[in-house]
Amino acid sequence: MISLLGFTFPDLRPVAEVAILFFIIYGVLFYSRNSRGAMVIFGISFALVLLYGLVSYFELPVLRRLLELITSSLVVIIFVLFQPELRRLFAQLGSYIYWQGRRRREMIGELVTACSDMARRKCGALIVIERRIRLQMLVDDAVPLDDKVLAPILESIFYPGAPLHDGAVIIRGDRIIAARVILPLTRTKDISSRLGTRHRAALGISEESDAVTLVVSEETGSISLAHRDQFHRDLTGDELAKLLETLLVFKDSDEFAETAKLIGEQSEGTHDGSAVPAETEGGRDS
Repeated sequence: MISLLGFTFPDLRPVAEVAILFFIIYGVLFYSRNSRGAMVIFGISFALVLLYGLVSYFELPVLRRLLELITSSLVVIIFVLFQPELRRLFAQLGSYIYWQGRRRREMIGELVTACSDMARRKCGALIVIERRIRLQMLVDDAVPLDDKVLAPILESIFYPGAPLHDGAVIIRGDRIIAARVILPLTRTKDISSRLGTRHRAALGISEESDAVTLVVSEETGSISLAHRDQFHRDLTGDELAKLLETLLVFKDSDEFAETAKLIGEQSEGTHDGSAVPAETEGGRDS
């Protein structure tokens, strides 16, 4: 029991310790469930349980002592067997804590480069960047991938005639996890008949999730960003980078709205970079 300000509370430290140990062990087992080391540990555990049963049944003191020595060294054995997995786990943990912002900025740079190159060649593209809401149902029905987000890879996927150029790609973290993704089209009826399929799909996924969708028009070569039922059209590379940074690095919706408004004001008279409703979107882009 713990006394505080005259009140007595139950000591929950043992419960906290058990919970912490549970999550640590569960996390390690879940992370390494498909690794070679996991199969080895499973085999060793099965052998030890079997030997303990035989030793207890036949009362073999020498083997019992040997098993106790092996059990006391089991932690060292686990670290040796799981050395590659543990090294990768700690590397990813350190990368997530210290370098997450840097990795996202590197990914944004690759996205801007890819979109700018494809826009210059008028190569149509549809890129969905997953945020808090998972799009696993769409991923399950698509072609699975596991590639780092790099401009050459994105450009090769959307190259005309390439096997995966139809549909969208989905990015989770800094990895391309699916291609040839069929996105739901917008359910909005008050929409321009000139709105292309890619833009309709980008608007549709923004109605169902908080994803950020990039569209490169095959007809005009313009770059658009769809988020929360709005398009931000005719973006330059620098404007696209600013919008992506506010959404993916800072994750600040208010700052994103201010940035988009500022871009629209700066672009007035040269090109339309502000958010526009779907019914004013022009140009057919299949």
